[in-house]
Amino acid sequence: MKCHSVDPESDETQISKDYPILKSFLAGSFSGTFSTILFQPLDLIKTRLQNKVNNHVGRQKNGMISMTIAIIQKENIFGLWKGITPSMTRVIPGVGLYFSTLHWLKNTLDLNESITPLQAVTLGITARTISGALLIPITVVKTRYESGVYKYNSIAEALKIIHKNEGMKGLSSGLIPTLLRDAPFSGLYLMFYIQLKELTSRELPHYSTLSITHFGCGVIAGILSSVVTQPADVIKTKMQLYPHEFTGVKNCFYSIYYKYGLFGYFKGIVPRMLRRTLMTAMAWTVYEQVTRSIGLK
Repeated sequence: MKCHSVDPESDETQISKDYPILKSFLAGSFSGTFSTILFQPLDLIKTRLQNKVNNHVGRQKNGMISMTIAIIQKENIFGLWKGITPSMTRVIPGVGLYFSTLHWLKNTLDLNESITPLQAVTLGITARTISGALLIPITVVKTRYESGVYKYNSIAEALKIIHKNEGMKGLSSGLIPTLLRDAPFSGLYLMFYIQLKELTSRELPHYSTLSITHFGCGVIAGILSSVVTQPADVIKTKMQLYPHEFTGVKNCFYSIYYKYGLFGYFKGIVPRMLRRTLMTAMAWTVYEQVTRSIGLK
């Protein structure tokens, strides 16, 4: 009888080959966990700034700072993490689904690691559209939790109340602007991120594999993508908080312009830019490291 030795490394490699989508999902979910917890206050502040109650003309220039102080004074420091549960419920599977979809698409289409800008945009938009559409009910709950307008005791209760009072339309409110925000953001981000990484590899090959380099590329990509998609984010927030008032994208778009002018489309851009940029950069940095460690790269 022959004895076969067990090689743990070959087993791990085989698992990575056998379950690449699962591995990619878990790596993506892991990368989204810490960034979600860390940057939740920025998302909450952004939502409060976009809430119509706070959108008065002539507000002080330091809107983000004054809003932060007001929340801490009224709800204590932990008030900045209000909505963390629906955020985690949405972001963790959402990021995992996004990365696993990207991995699946790249392998299915037999694309090389070095993809073209057009391919990057298309992949990013497709992956985010799928995850965004599937998780839109949690996105609605998350926005309402953060606004301070709605008082829900749990995600399940929120979903039940919204479905009872507003039906499926309420659970999917703001879907179009959400996709118009997330899909282009992800497509543009992936394009900028890959192009910046390739530029770094050519110009600074010794630093191209460092985590700080990936993070830096992510920050720049995030800033550029956030500015382009900010108006869609404002429209999404309005429609999800006040679905009876803002019944469609066109109606909401004109209403914002009529009340606040062009500035209204960029309410909350500073905290959103900080959050999306840092969170996405961190998620990609962690994802790159985790995928290498588990043999996906």
